[in-house]
Amino acid sequence: MRGNRIARVLRFMALSALGAAAFTYVVMRLWNWLTPALFGWHAITFWQALGVLVLSKILFGGFRFRRGPGLRWRRRMMERWERMTPEQREQFREGMRGRCGSFGAPSASQPKTVA
Repeated sequence: MRGNRIARVLRFMALSALGAAAFTYVVMRLWNWLTPALFGWHAITFWQALGVLVLSKILFGGFRFRRGPGLRWRRRMMERWERMTPEQREQFREGMRGRCGSFGAPSASQPKTVA
């Protein structure tokens, strides 16, 4: 069991390294294709492209792989929705129609307007 876990970790690390190398290579090729022709800048090496990626991570905080607060909000809203009675759901829809326009299926009490 432990050997299987080690093998999975090693496989993950190898695939991560391969993916990072491929992404760095793509950045290097794009840089060397575009920037000398557009701006007259010099071509860069593989390691310089990796440095550009690390610098962009530091400056812009990209490449995030963790869940954001939006997913927790959606899950909480779905749990609340499941606990609502059909009457509470309809009351919620009516309230949202007043704020956001059309929300869900129109109720029988609302006349359909043709523009």
